[in-house]
Amino acid sequence: MQHQDTIQQLHEALSALQDKSSTVATLCQAWRAQTALLSALPPRFAEVAENFLGRLEASNLFTEESCSFSQQDLLDHLHAWLDQAQLALSRTASA
Repeated sequence: MQHQDTIQQLHEALSALQDKSSTVATLCQAWRAQTALLSALPPRFAEVAENFLGRLEASNLFTEESCSFSQQDLLDHLHAWLDQAQLALSRTASA
């Protein structure tokens, strides 16, 4: 249950960034602080999340037009990552 709460908090952090009521730095800091969640998942999840966060931070340095990846696409990928993490956790719990 603890991990489900964390996943919900990360969904809310993504929404706050999309609503412009938060910053990329705040989101990345919150995401990286979830060591218990990342430890409960297969190692590849942490690698993929860090890849997205790094690109998100890089995209924040440039305007949308001058960046090679879309911030919205990265946020969509992070939402999908959370969905996959939730699925992986539920599979582990039922095994």
